[in-house]
Amino acid sequence: MFKPFTPPIAYEDARARAEAILAQLTLDEKISLTVGHRMFFTQGLKRFNVPSMYMSDASQGVNIRSNLDDQLEKSVAFPSSIALASTWNKSLACKYAKSIGEECRAGDIAVLLGPGINIYRVSQNGRNFEYLGEDPYLISRIVENYVVGMQSTGTIATLKHFIANNTDYKRRTSNSVVDNRTLHEIYLPGFIAGINAGAMAIMTSYNLINGEYAVQSKELITDLLRDKLGYKWLVMSDWWSVWDAKKAIESGLDLDMPGEPRDEYPDYTKKPEYFVRYAAKSLIDEGKISEAQIDLMVTRILTTQIAMGLTERPILDTSYLDHYSAHEEVALQTGRESIVLLENNGVLPILPSDKISILLTGKYADEIPYGGGAAEVVGYDHITMFDGLREIYGDQVSLIVDPSDDEIRSASHVIYSTGTFDSEGWDKSFDLPDSVNQQIRRLISLNRNTIVSVSSGSGVNMSEWNDDVGALLYSWYPGQIGFRAFAEIVAGITNPSGKLPITIEKRFEDSPGYGYLPDGAELYTGWDQDHRILDPIHDVVYHEGVYVGYRWYEHKQIEPLYAFGHGKSYTSYAYRDLILNQSHIKSGETVSVSVLVENIGNREGMEIVQLYIRDIESSVPRPIKELKGFQKVYLEAGESMNLTFTLDKRDFSFWDPETEDWKLESGMFEVLIGSASNSILVSAKLEML
Repeated sequence: MFKPFTPPIAYEDARARAEAILAQLTLDEKISLTVGHRMFFTQGLKRFNVPSMYMSDASQGVNIRSNLDDQLEKSVAFPSSIALASTWNKSLACKYAKSIGEECRAGDIAVLLGPGINIYRVSQNGRNFEYLGEDPYLISRIVENYVVGMQSTGTIATLKHFIANNTDYKRRTSNSVVDNRTLHEIYLPGFIAGINAGAMAIMTSYNLINGEYAVQSKELITDLLRDKLGYKWLVMSDWWSVWDAKKAIESGLDLDMPGEPRDEYPDYTKKPEYFVRYAAKSLIDEGKISEAQIDLMVTRILTTQIAMGLTERPILDTSYLDHYSAHEEVALQTGRESIVLLENNGVLPILPSDKISILLTGKYADEIPYGGGAAEVVGYDHITMFDGLREIYGDQVSLIVDPSDDEIRSASHVIYSTGTFDSEGWDKSFDLPDSVNQQIRRLISLNRNTIVSVSSGSGVNMSEWNDDVGALLYSWYPGQIGFRAFAEIVAGITNPSGKLPITIEKRFEDSPGYGYLPDGAELYTGWDQDHRILDPIHDVVYHEGVYVGYRWYEHKQIEPLYAFGHGKSYTSYAYRDLILNQSHIKSGETVSVSVLVENIGNREGMEIVQLYIRDIESSVPRPIKELKGFQKVYLEAGESMNLTFTLDKRDFSFWDPETEDWKLESGMFEVLIGSASNSILVSAKLEML
């Protein structure tokens, strides 16, 4: 049974203490609390023991800012967030976040600027590696455990980016046009799960949403987030995203970060009305806002700090420096469970023997791939792919940058490591460079035992050579030690158990977000375009509605290259005996679903059992199936296990824009259980009365 995080000091008590402090503050002091301080800090109040909070970026761990004093000497580089999602392991998500939270405490970090939970809508999004995939149910289960793990350490977790920030192409001038039903069914559930789990901070996004910047939208922050969803803690801006201080104050925002101009934005610095720090007093004097609105911002900030106990104990706790070896083990286990075996034509595993000779080549053969931007984490004690393979095979592995035809032919196996550099600030092409595709085709033509490893933050185009490869592994951004896990999988020491949290299309034109770039626009790299903040606003219209990811491909009957939930193993599983405890239920009742899963192979393994719901006949268009449950189970060879799922009203409902609530219709539904979205193995029907 999932248990949400409970802060050490109850909300009501923390609020009362915050209001008592507020009553003793000057207007200048109040305003100073609502804006950033020294770029990554908040302003403290020594006489009330309110600390200045340091905020660290994160995705693969703690981002160490070398330009600041008193930073951690090191932080573990974990596998990226999308890799965590590919483990489908809820308890591991908790351990992963707890480890990062402990390193935050060791580094005097009060607020972790993560997890990122924006939906994977387009494969080209440069920040997909920071997020948790395409399905709102999977994201919800991972994020709620992440929040509990993080905040159990006393570190505040920040859900970001609120909301519908699904591309980094000119993100500051993009307007996400999305309907209300789609917002509630696809883009909100992860945030709701994080809120219900007790997350104590939310960061707004750079983009506009239906014509207004998210950071200054009263409809989003006050009406939706606070009033409808009941969120009561800190809401902060992303850095340099407030354009109108009056709107931001009125919206329900609490903290304008960093609250100071930036040299790269010369036009931005000429407009003090953009900044709460400079505009608040004059807005009050002119009667455009009230001091009570500033009071409310301050109260929510102080309440959050007090409730987390930040006024009761130091943020810094160096005892956590002793936990680093445990954190490395969590990173390694995440690597083991996140790597996805997409294809295997009998080539893997490569069992160690005297006859083995492995030729290793490619960009990431002796280099650690990672995602760039604020989420970049350097790590330490790096294990490259070459290092990991040498630990197992020794001199039987040769690293050759530019192998000859004879060297390729004579190897028992070839491993080619490729990937992409994804980053905040820009999107990247779905297509790999021609040189990479040509090299893979060459290797395959010369050696049938060619294994390709892809390290990326999202799907890439592998259609040119996918059908001919000996084996294909998706390694994501594996962190500092993830390639040791890769080597274990190659050697059969670890049985792969990761499954895709995304759909990988055959070509980008097949995807639901195709056409999101403005007419005539081209992708770019670097930060120059991101700094063009006064460019015209361009609409990103979510034409597909609720049909995102596998929902889209099934609805349009487009066969993807690899389906959501897909991932192979070195063993096999059988599903049978799907039983519902009742075949007819009424609204408000629950139904218990049981299924038997058996490992019918000859070795142990972990299987991810996925439950989907299909509404057979609905008054509104609905996806063919929607994920509503999953369990990851360990089974020895020959072992079977009976799994149970419980489904309630919400699992069968859709969002009704007219009533602004979830609606459950009577009629027939189908419960579908299988190993991937395109591999349903058992099913049963259920009537809703």
